[in-house]
Amino acid sequence: MSERSEQLSESERITTGAPPVIDLNADLAEGFGRWQLTDDEALLSVVTSANVACGFHAGDPATMRRVCELAAERGVVIGAQVSYRDLAGFGRRAMDVPPDELAAEITYQIGALEVFARAAGARVGYVKPHGALYNRCVHDEEQARAVVAGIHAAGGELPVLGLPGSQLHEAAADARLPVIGEAFADRAYTPEGTLVPRREPDAVIHDPDEVVKRALGMARDRAVTARDGRRVAVSARSLCLHGDTPGAADLARRVRSELTAAGVHIRSFV
Repeated sequence: MSERSEQLSESERITTGAPPVIDLNADLAEGFGRWQLTDDEALLSVVTSANVACGFHAGDPATMRRVCELAAERGVVIGAQVSYRDLAGFGRRAMDVPPDELAAEITYQIGALEVFARAAGARVGYVKPHGALYNRCVHDEEQARAVVAGIHAAGGELPVLGLPGSQLHEAAADARLPVIGEAFADRAYTPEGTLVPRREPDAVIHDPDEVVKRALGMARDRAVTARDGRRVAVSARSLCLHGDTPGAADLARRVRSELTAAGVHIRSFV
């Protein structure tokens, strides 16, 4: 489904009075060897889409296989969370990778995850960049088009999950790949509708009550308060629940419970 299709669907929802629908995604399999970061099993009981680390910023073969098996058992859609090759920096360091090399690395990561997804009786259902690559593809057309080229080479018309209006979505739409808008309840927004960089103060919101409040506003009102106090429109079909923060699983459960109580339907976009 294209970003324009998502907007048309939202307009129809408002006109007909149909309840809002939102997907809940989380970054999973973010461990390596004996080191574990996310509570994958707990989060897989909450989310409808799993962004599975593919080994470049986190994740190893055993972890990828285990998370794919759990996701398939629970009916959670498996997505490839692709990244710059940066295990030491958790994929959050800015890197300059030649477009051809980046495209090949994206294809490689998707292909690796697809093997484990198929072995679990599922398939890779979408792609989402991680960390520095995600942020770079908001503004950098060359890097965004390299990511899309890598997705295209992996085969199939995989939906691309990312920030609405980003260069990544522009490149994906040009390649006739479906684009899915995403929002973050626990991240601060600029007045322009982009994420406040993590290096800046208060970029991540830790107050659970505020995270829940923002999640409800994004799902029902399609808006969020930016860091300068202005209301910013949010066109998102999926809401990201970060799994690498303290109490992440409990907060994810609360967000889902509050959304459901407010009449929001929780359903994957795939």
